[in-house]
Amino acid sequence: MAATVTLEPAGRCRWDEPVRIAVRGLAPGQPVTLRASLRDEKDELFRAHARYCADAHGQLDLERAPALGGSFTGLEPMGLLWALEPEKPLLRLVKRDVQTPFTVELEVLDGHDPEAAELLGRAVNERDFLAPGVRREPVRVGRVRATLFLPPGTGPFPGILDLFGSGGGLCEYRASLLAGHGFAVLALAYFRFEDLPKYLNNVCLEYFEEAVDFMLQHPKVKGPSVGLLGFSKGGDLCLSMASFLKGITATAVINACVANTIAPLHYKDMIIPNLSSDPGKYKITESGLLNLEDIWNDPLEKPNHRSLIPLEKAQGPFLFIVVSNFSLMLSGSKKLKPKRNLVGDT
Repeated sequence: MAATVTLEPAGRCRWDEPVRIAVRGLAPGQPVTLRASLRDEKDELFRAHARYCADAHGQLDLERAPALGGSFTGLEPMGLLWALEPEKPLLRLVKRDVQTPFTVELEVLDGHDPEAAELLGRAVNERDFLAPGVRREPVRVGRVRATLFLPPGTGPFPGILDLFGSGGGLCEYRASLLAGHGFAVLALAYFRFEDLPKYLNNVCLEYFEEAVDFMLQHPKVKGPSVGLLGFSKGGDLCLSMASFLKGITATAVINACVANTIAPLHYKDMIIPNLSSDPGKYKITESGLLNLEDIWNDPLEKPNHRSLIPLEKAQGPFLFIVVSNFSLMLSGSKKLKPKRNLVGDT
């Protein structure tokens, strides 16, 4: 191997930390391909590649050199990481065990054909999810099933409750990374985990109120309020929490609806019905995806107003983020009939 791949920071860094990738020891103007690969916890392979040309000194710095093609083009210093795609179509890269890192292998190949080129150099970048000193504490208090991540230091720290969507279970990777930035974060499960309900049929807001109270009573959490972060179904739950519960200072939601979705929401003597849908409006794309974008009825139309979450009752600000559409892969049957619960993340 004739080339040297350097990483800054070298060795291990956080998953959300930028890394500077550079190559030295090439010929002036030499065409090369950089390839990144990662195997997830189920040993599934994710890869990305990009074509470059070395500068007049035989060097290549991804902060200054634009990609000429491949998985992306243009000046993208972290493109080899954000462009990772599964070798098997439509798999999703998910980190379940935040106590172990993902390992990314970076290779430099001669020429612009990544499959048949000579290997010139390589490096390994371990990307972890727990910053030094971050504490991970499982929470089994009352009905609450969660994991609390605390930053290093004495605190108290601003608190966040982190909710994911209709896939259920307990997802910790976002909470663990946020703790590395100074937040006390509760990754909260609400179904399909341990002794919690297996299915999302009815949702009681008192469960989430108990989680908020747990955070506000914790000695490491700075009161008198906490923030909320939710994705998909977890997003509209966060909107409901902000609208009805005390002690919420701000709410950020990703790909969430302003109406209650999937299951009726109960709180004390109140019920917000779930937004109705028409599964017959699904579409199948050319690549075999089940697109559910159009199955939901419009919550702003009068017949659906009862499902709207009363955001006007909230005391803090909102941040709404939309990142992409959602699709499901067909399971090989052309007779697949979508069900009402085919929504959100998987």
